[in-house]
Amino acid sequence: MSTKVSIRPLTTGVAGLDELLGGGIPEFSFNLIAGVPGAGKTTLAHQIMFSLANPERRALFFTVLGEPPLKMLRYQQQFSFFDIEKINTSIKFVNLASDLLDGNFDRVLDRIGQEVERFTPSLVFVDSFRSIVQSAKAAKKSGSLGLQHFVQTLGVQMTSWQATTFLIGEYPTQEEESSPVFTVADGIIWMSQQVHRDAMVRKVQVVKMRGQAQRPGLHTFRINGDGIGVFPRAIFKSDTTAQTELAGGQRLTMGIPALDQMMGGGLPMGYSLLVVGPSGSGKSVLATEFLAEGVRLGECGVIAAFEKSPNQLLSQRLHSLVKSGQVGVIDTRAIDLSIDETLHDLVGMIRKMKAKRVVIDSLSGFELALASTFRENFRESLYRLTAVLTSMGVTVLLTAELEDRYTDLRFSGYGNAFLTDSILMLRYVEIGGQFKRVVAVVKVRASDHSKDIRFFDIEKDNIVIGEALTHYQGILSGQPVLTPQASPASTPV
Repeated sequence: MSTKVSIRPLTTGVAGLDELLGGGIPEFSFNLIAGVPGAGKTTLAHQIMFSLANPERRALFFTVLGEPPLKMLRYQQQFSFFDIEKINTSIKFVNLASDLLDGNFDRVLDRIGQEVERFTPSLVFVDSFRSIVQSAKAAKKSGSLGLQHFVQTLGVQMTSWQATTFLIGEYPTQEEESSPVFTVADGIIWMSQQVHRDAMVRKVQVVKMRGQAQRPGLHTFRINGDGIGVFPRAIFKSDTTAQTELAGGQRLTMGIPALDQMMGGGLPMGYSLLVVGPSGSGKSVLATEFLAEGVRLGECGVIAAFEKSPNQLLSQRLHSLVKSGQVGVIDTRAIDLSIDETLHDLVGMIRKMKAKRVVIDSLSGFELALASTFRENFRESLYRLTAVLTSMGVTVLLTAELEDRYTDLRFSGYGNAFLTDSILMLRYVEIGGQFKRVVAVVKVRASDHSKDIRFFDIEKDNIVIGEALTHYQGILSGQPVLTPQASPASTPV
C-alpha cells in the first residue's frame, strides 16, 4: 500500500501572504517572484528570507545586479524584519555579476553549485533572474546552455539539494518569452503597481502554487516600516450562526425610543442601515446614539470615521466611549486606501472586540479616501463591504451626505440604496423662514414600519423626535406647507 507524500508549508512571515498561498511556501519548491520594477520583489524576498532563516535553516542569496550587495543591504536594513546578527551566519550573500559577463551559463551553474555545497543552505534566492534572461538573449557563443535547459537544470539541482528556491525577476508583463521559467516553476508570485492620476496601488497575485489551493485574484498590499503587508481580498461567506439569529427576529434599539417605534420595533440584527441627509442634518449624532445604546446594553462597537481624524472625532460623547475602550476606532488617515485594507482592519477589530455594531461615517469620505482605481468601482466595493460585515452577524450603520434640492426625493448619491436593508432619510423643510429637520423611515426590509414624516431636533447631542406630519405640499414652489398632527409629547432619548 502506497504512502501519501506530505509537503510541509513554510510560513513566510509576510502578513496575509500565507493565506493567499494556501498555507505557506511548499518546502523544497521552485518559485518565481516576478513583476514590474519597484513593485517590492526584493523586499518580499528578503522578508521571507529573514523570517525563515536560522542556524538549522540557512539561506544563500545570489545577486546578479550591477550594484553590490552592501548597497542593497543598506536600504533593506531600514525594515524591522532585518536582523544583522543573521548575516554571514544564517544568511550569506554571493555576487554573480562577474560570472555573467560573457554569458557562460555553465560557469554560473558551477558557481551556484559550489556555493550551495559549501554553505548547505535550505533556502536559495537568485536576484535578479531577469539579468540572466537578458544575458541569454545576448549570448550566442557555442557551449552555452539554452535558457530553458539552464532553468530546468537549476531547478533539478536545487530540489536534489533539498532547497526551497526563489528566483526574483523584473517582467513588465507575463511575456511569452519567459515561458520556460513559468513552466518549470512550482510557484509564481506576481507583483504589480498601478498609477492612476494621483494615486498608486500595489497588487499581488499568486499565479501558480502546485499542490495547494491558493486564493485566486488580485490582492492589495502595502509597504511600510515593517516590510510588506498583504490584505487578502475579502470574500463573502455565509454565516449560519448569524442566519439563525436573524431568523429569530431579534432587533437592536437605536437609542431613540420614538425612532424604534417608527422602524417597527428597532433595527433587525445583522441588517445594514443607510442614513442619508444633507450636511448638518444629524447623521453623525444618530450614529453616536446607535453606538452609545449598544455600549449601554453591553455591546461593543466599531467606527470608521473617514471625514475626521481620531483627534477630531465627532462629539465629546463619542470621545468618552472610545476612551473607555468600548468603541474601537479604525485609523483612516492613510491616503490611497483600498477596500481590502479597510475591510481587513474592520474585520480584525470586530473580532478582537467582539463588536455587534459598526458605523461607517461617511460613504462620501470613504469614497474620497479610496485610491482612484477603487473609486471607479465604488458600488461593487460597497456591496462587498456590507455583505462581508453583515455575514459576520454585525449590524452596520452607514451615513451618506445627500444634497437637499427640495424639488426631488433621492435616497442615495451613488445609485446603490438597494444594497442596504434599511434606509433612514433626514432632510430640511422651510417653515416661517426657518429650517426644520424631519426624519422618515424609507425602508426596513421584510418589516412593517411607519410611513410618517416627523419633526426632530438635536438637544445636547441627543435626538428628540417630534410630531408627525400629515400635509406636505408646495415642494416644487420651494415653500412647503406643513400641518402638524396632534400627537404625544416629543420623545427624548
